[in-house]
Amino acid sequence: MAGAPGPDPLGGGSGDDRPQWDSKLQYILSCVGFAVGLGNLWRFPYLCQSHGGGAFLIPYFIALAFEGIPLFHIELAIGQRLRRGSVGVWRTISPYLGGVGLGCLSVSFLLSLYYNTVLTWVLWYFLNSFQHPLPWGTCPLDLNHTGFVEECLTTSTVSYFWYRQTLNVTADISHSGSVQWQLLVCLAACWAIVYLCVIRGIESTGKAIYFTASFPYLVLTVFLIRGLTLPGAAEGLTYLFTPNMQALQSPRVWLDAATQIFFSLSLALGGHIAFASYNPPRNDCEKDAVTISVVNSLTSLYASIAVFSVLGFKAARDHGRCLDGNILSLINEFDFPDQSISKDDYAAVLTHLNATHPERVAGLHLETCRLQDFLDEGASGTGLAFIVFTEAVLHMPGAPVWAVLFFSMLFTLGLSSMFGNMEGVITPLLDLEVLPRWVPKEVLTGAVCLACFLSATCFSLQSGNYWLEVFDSHIVSLNLIIFAFFEVVGIIYIYGLDQFCEDIAWMTGRRPGLYWRVSWKVVSPLLLLTILVAYIALLARTPMSYRAWNPQYEQFPLRQEKSYPGWVQVICVLLSFLPILWVPGVALAQLLTRRRRKQEATQQDTCLKLQDSGVC
Repeated sequence: MAGAPGPDPLGGGSGDDRPQWDSKLQYILSCVGFAVGLGNLWRFPYLCQSHGGGAFLIPYFIALAFEGIPLFHIELAIGQRLRRGSVGVWRTISPYLGGVGLGCLSVSFLLSLYYNTVLTWVLWYFLNSFQHPLPWGTCPLDLNHTGFVEECLTTSTVSYFWYRQTLNVTADISHSGSVQWQLLVCLAACWAIVYLCVIRGIESTGKAIYFTASFPYLVLTVFLIRGLTLPGAAEGLTYLFTPNMQALQSPRVWLDAATQIFFSLSLALGGHIAFASYNPPRNDCEKDAVTISVVNSLTSLYASIAVFSVLGFKAARDHGRCLDGNILSLINEFDFPDQSISKDDYAAVLTHLNATHPERVAGLHLETCRLQDFLDEGASGTGLAFIVFTEAVLHMPGAPVWAVLFFSMLFTLGLSSMFGNMEGVITPLLDLEVLPRWVPKEVLTGAVCLACFLSATCFSLQSGNYWLEVFDSHIVSLNLIIFAFFEVVGIIYIYGLDQFCEDIAWMTGRRPGLYWRVSWKVVSPLLLLTILVAYIALLARTPMSYRAWNPQYEQFPLRQEKSYPGWVQVICVLLSFLPILWVPGVALAQLLTRRRRKQEATQQDTCLKLQDSGVC
């Protein structure tokens, strides 16, 4: 009977001494804050832009329906049912699956290292935003104070501030360079803030999440309203969402849609399992899974509209500046009166002059000014946040105010995701009782945060940006896809679909319908297996290289494509596979332990028999 407390085959304790959320809203905001992260703001819009505009939403929502939501439901349900962290959950499901939990813990730890480093950069930009004019708006003077720094003049003010004044990046990953002390101080401040927020688990993060999860939506709304009033916003949004159905013929579009859903929901990291473990046993986890998944995807769309309304303004401004330069060249060359050529008349005048004076026009070397070309200048990740968007903010009235709002939004957006990352580390450690029970939780939390800070100091070196790209490219993707596959197989085929459905019925009062059962048993495992194979094939074809910022490069300010040195490639391989090795390692250890115990039991039985016969 679904409504009656049934047997507890999973062996989960009642968890009476386990903390609980103060309210359902607190739990929902925590899950939304963990799922909605920086990728929603700077990854999803780029994928829409580069993969067919509105057409990208077709594979995106298919992946959401048959991969994202079903997997998310599994994590919330199993965490709530067992009331344990990721390690405890999988050890309870099967001792042989304990490595899945340890792998999730390892990935969450490594992810926290570089994720909080991004927040370090955000904090640095936030602190520099309280200036007028903004420091990335002009080139600094050279040492002789007779002109501007040549590197800045060669590139742009925003790129120079990012690569030289913030990162002071080296030209090669092999050259570590020195510690950038301003970044190290910001890194310490970020970890101090994280520690103060997670010091008592959900009892402290639950209070902070009301602000960190809601503030980004407020700022996004402000940016959206302001962005829609800027010239060029309509062109930016039209460019973003105009569907190109031919793009759907590319397998890469479908792969990127599936992986974006996967990583956007923060699946297989253990954070959602930990959050769900603090729920009452009879909470409606099915409704939560659908609600949070839909909110996450709608947030991505909402952020895309806000971002591309501003980027459309930037493209329109750059397009107008390009036209002004060409018009000035024509006026000077042909002695036309000032302001005699408007932007609207430029195309007709240029056509006429090309027909009557083609040699003189060709000698001007006019730039090609197409709005489409400026809209095509897409960027994602740090390039969007610290270069493209900061340049757009420069040209908005009241630029410092918009810069403060933008970077405060990024910081709170990332901070709420850090809560989930740290919960995915600390909760399993508490369940494993790595420290005696009499040691306060604050001590374990402090030790974890200190270990993370010390490990992340490598990112404050001049080569830190390159190492962050190494971590970002090789830690998360492959590991989490494999862990998610083990999650589905472990629950549906080892624990059993029927028993899992009974558990959900006991918690929610209703059995999962046909959609859930078919997705869990067939569609989701096949999708994950397909994604895994496609992703490995993509990795095999992708050269292990990086793009270096090198002022001595012949084509500078373009970034120089370089292959990773052999020792860095070894580190890349280790980062890609070490967390996965927990799975066979724990399974093998468990098998050997059971075999040894069986042999010991057999020897004891033999000895008892011999004793009875008077021989032993």
